[in-house]
Amino acid sequence: MTDVGARAVPLARVVRGGVVESVHLGHLVVLAPDGSTRLALGDPEVVVWPRSSLKPVQATGMLEAGLDVADEHLALVCASHNGEPAHLDVVRAILADAGLDESALQNTPDWPLDPDAAWSARPGGPRPLTQNCSGKHAGMLATCVAAGWSTDDYLAPGHPLQQHLRATTERLTGAPVEHVTVDGCGAPLFSSTLVGLARSFTRLDPRVVVATSGFPWFVAGTGRDATTFMQAVPGLVAKDGADGVYAAGLPDGSALAFKVLDGSSRPRPALLAAALRAAGADPGDLGRTPVLGHGVPVGAVEPTF
Repeated sequence: MTDVGARAVPLARVVRGGVVESVHLGHLVVLAPDGSTRLALGDPEVVVWPRSSLKPVQATGMLEAGLDVADEHLALVCASHNGEPAHLDVVRAILADAGLDESALQNTPDWPLDPDAAWSARPGGPRPLTQNCSGKHAGMLATCVAAGWSTDDYLAPGHPLQQHLRATTERLTGAPVEHVTVDGCGAPLFSSTLVGLARSFTRLDPRVVVATSGFPWFVAGTGRDATTFMQAVPGLVAKDGADGVYAAGLPDGSALAFKVLDGSSRPRPALLAAALRAAGADPGDLGRTPVLGHGVPVGAVEPTF
């Protein structure tokens, strides 16, 4: 069994009133433009589930298999979206352009991530359309239509689409897919090394880079860190994943990835900002995560590097 915690080190600490209250362990790697390791904390070769951080890689594979969509639509294919109305409109448009509707989606029904959108969705209940991965699934379905593959079983690991996406993952990460499981949305999930995940963000199809960095709101949504960081750093491609995973690439060929061992999202902004600075980028004031006491800042989440 792969043990992701075997060589984990402190990545961030939570300071309250001048006292370290808790510590987040994990692994982090920053790659220089030439592919060499600029910073490594923990074990860069640790095998992880990339979760939704893999979506830009999967989108690259879909383009290679024939997906042809507008940039805003491609950004949604890479998204873990909030389920805000404009997100859902784009999912419907991707499906409609492929001659399909939302009944073709086979991802897990869920509420929108955005609280206001979830409140508005109450009468209809949780649906595949409003689940945050519906853009990826719409892209998968549109790819199947373009390639002449069946759509009824597009989530099966042996389906031509999933076999192609597995091969794409291995090629872009430079690491073998040692494990396959089912992601939260129902799609096959392929393992990678952490450094392989970072490396893959230097090998994305240029159309994915243009779409995500050009339309960051469609990749996540209002108030989400992936969107705000891409808005602040020109040319940045950043993608969060569940259980504390993040990957990002910069226009100069630098890249980074990290895995928070406890799966928490709390240290993600601080870690992303610090890793971007280590890569030579300037995220400005982003990444500051205050610790509140009675609604007033009494500390902060601080990176250890």
